[in-house]
Amino acid sequence: MEKVFEFVPRQFFEIVVITLLSLIIGLSEKTLHISKQNDSVFGTDRTFAFIGILGYIFWIADPSKLLYSAGLILLTILFAVNYYFKISLYHDFGLTTIAVALITYALTALLKTQPFWLFMLVYVIVLVLAELKESLNALSKKVERDEFITLGKFLAIAGIILPMAPNTPIVSFLDLTPYKIWLAVVVISSISYFSYLLRRFVFSGSGIVVTGILGGLYSSTATTLVLARQSRKTKGGQHQIVAAILMATTMMYLRIGILMAIFNSTIFIMLLPWFLVMLATSAGVAAGILYFRKKTVDIVSDVKESPANPLEFRIAIIFTLLYVVFSFITYYTILHFGTQGLQALAYLVGITDIDPFLINLFHGKFGMEMTMVALATLQAVLSNNLIKSIYALALSAKECRKLLILGFGIILALNFIIILIFL
Repeated sequence: MEKVFEFVPRQFFEIVVITLLSLIIGLSEKTLHISKQNDSVFGTDRTFAFIGILGYIFWIADPSKLLYSAGLILLTILFAVNYYFKISLYHDFGLTTIAVALITYALTALLKTQPFWLFMLVYVIVLVLAELKESLNALSKKVERDEFITLGKFLAIAGIILPMAPNTPIVSFLDLTPYKIWLAVVVISSISYFSYLLRRFVFSGSGIVVTGILGGLYSSTATTLVLARQSRKTKGGQHQIVAAILMATTMMYLRIGILMAIFNSTIFIMLLPWFLVMLATSAGVAAGILYFRKKTVDIVSDVKESPANPLEFRIAIIFTLLYVVFSFITYYTILHFGTQGLQALAYLVGITDIDPFLINLFHGKFGMEMTMVALATLQAVLSNNLIKSIYALALSAKECRKLLILGFGIILALNFIIILIFL
């Protein structure tokens, strides 16, 4: 901003910014209340501009800021009187307009004392929140009381427990600390919770393919089991269920890619091209199945089963135990059997949740070359995809099986080819 002030006087820039932004807030408030046929809303769009200008004048006119403080007190009294009559005459209890007006007055203090980016961030937040009134009202009708408990759990595990966890090794021969263990729990919970919120509030009642996408971000194996069973209850549109199952696997690549980026940037860079190829291939196969069978009648997701709440304490405990167990198993496997033992272990973990194993592999220090870690990652993914294909074929309707064999066949073949490249 200092470069701007080389050409434009600072005071000129500030008064223009305050006036324009205050006027925009006024216009926003006017559009929100334009349908009201009474006088419960004070002033007009110009009123907000005048409030902003008044705040700027009082701020620069008195270096002690007593005049500015007096202006704030005076406005608060006027707004209180207005609010009293608004309740008495119109039974309108809304406080939003008054709060926004007070923030408009405070814009000058923010502009003069804080970085410009923070000033603009606060302004944008206020403007967006003011415009989201109807959307927030609709959202509040969907939110159940338990959702706030769920949010509280997430804030607790990420903002309270994680900072308090000690970062000292549990045992001398492993780089395993309570902080790293809980960090893994927080990362997995964050991804799962994000998927949960999308499914709950953004894409509720959406198509079966969207269910597969969001479920895959949570757990591709669990989603595959649910969708495969659902195919037996659905008449027509089985190709969409197959596409949804394959999209769940596609999202698994995205989830593992996020874990690699967080816990091991070297592995992330090494495997990124291959994961992009596998992701694009699985998504392309799913899209191809949808396209060539598009004449079949569409179905909407009516899946009643869903994974457990991602922030259940029991789930966090299970993940923590798996993470610790895999840390010791991986260490002793490498110690006694070397890289060949690690590769065998990678194939074995495919029958379980591979996330604890992979995070442990990315996060741990086992004295291995990064190529071996990358190879073990690909082998675990191949094993997990094979298990999912078996689950899908065993549980799905007969009409789905040919397409499942085709889809998973292509995915598994590509996965295997990439492993051969690394060998």
